[in-house]
Amino acid sequence: MDFEADENHRAIREGVRQICADYPDSYWAGKDAEGEFPWEFFHAMAGAGWIGIAIPEDYGGGGMGVDEAAIVLEEVSASGAGMNGATALHLSMFGMHSVVLHATEEMKKRYLPDVACGKMVVAFGVTEPDAGSDTSAITTRATRDGDYYRITGRKVWTSRALESERVLLLARTSPRESHIKRTEGMSLFLVDLSSPGIDIRPIPKMGRNAVRSCEVVYEDVAVPAADRVGEEGQGFRYLLSGLNAERILVAAEALGLGRAALRRAVEYANQRIVFGGPIARNQAISFPLAEAHARLTAAELVIRKAAWRLDRQLPVGEEANIAKFLAAEAGFFAADRAVQTLGGYGYAREYHVERYFRESRLLRIAPITQELILAYLAEHVLGLARTY
Repeated sequence: MDFEADENHRAIREGVRQICADYPDSYWAGKDAEGEFPWEFFHAMAGAGWIGIAIPEDYGGGGMGVDEAAIVLEEVSASGAGMNGATALHLSMFGMHSVVLHATEEMKKRYLPDVACGKMVVAFGVTEPDAGSDTSAITTRATRDGDYYRITGRKVWTSRALESERVLLLARTSPRESHIKRTEGMSLFLVDLSSPGIDIRPIPKMGRNAVRSCEVVYEDVAVPAADRVGEEGQGFRYLLSGLNAERILVAAEALGLGRAALRRAVEYANQRIVFGGPIARNQAISFPLAEAHARLTAAELVIRKAAWRLDRQLPVGEEANIAKFLAAEAGFFAADRAVQTLGGYGYAREYHVERYFRESRLLRIAPITQELILAYLAEHVLGLARTY
């Protein structure tokens, strides 16, 4: 890896910052409070080509990699947009990774150009209420019926479902017990969310309310076989190719969110006068902020390594998981110390760090918990016994 300044990366950062400058913290606080999707911001980013940055040029995208996509999302989050801004974009960026790699040429041409330009918004439907992180235990079924599949089941935490035209949906096409491996027999579909038999309901939650998460019920929904991604039964394998990209992009968002919180805390510490001087002169204030900077910088190095490996199609499971783990911890630490630095004002919405705190807490849970990352590292990297 080369750590010299990359002019292309510098240009990406500057371009994204220019757009984000038009959407200050007050914009995001309002969207979060009202539960309104940030359409103005979404269209501005789509119009500049940032949403399609990692989609191949043959399908209307920028033809770049996850490394560049991670930089985009880091800058969005660091602007103060946080997860409200980043999640509005990243589902179109990482969610299509499986389609790019495994869909037919006809399917790519049919959908990817509209996703790249922001004309089509896509959601991601995997998690179920009784399966959680055990994806192999999903019960949503897709039964072949001529040129269609009939899909019945229930998904939860489907972000952007109310705003999306399609959802990349994982369903069982053959029973779990009929396979030796638990992850076999699942297929991916790009389902039209306006189809009869679909009911979408938002889930009230603590933060990131501009992008609502939903429960989606599918009742005998007819889906053309042409909207299946790749081969039947290979959906989980296809999904994994997108999940490593997701972990890296979410790690970049956590990094940006931590930097937004740290920036606010440093500004306040330098300006707040108590006992005759700025509180920044007190080690109880300055040392935790310095530690937050160190943690964020360390997390960034792993993010860059993971993205570099993924873009070169090298094994990246260890690096992607570590990047998400470290960035989530570093982002939360920075947000927590920002609240502590501002004291009572840190609890007030006016100063925005309470919003960063709420959003950073989510990143230790989603899209995968910190505990499951440690379970993966223990088993697959250290060779320890399976813990679940």
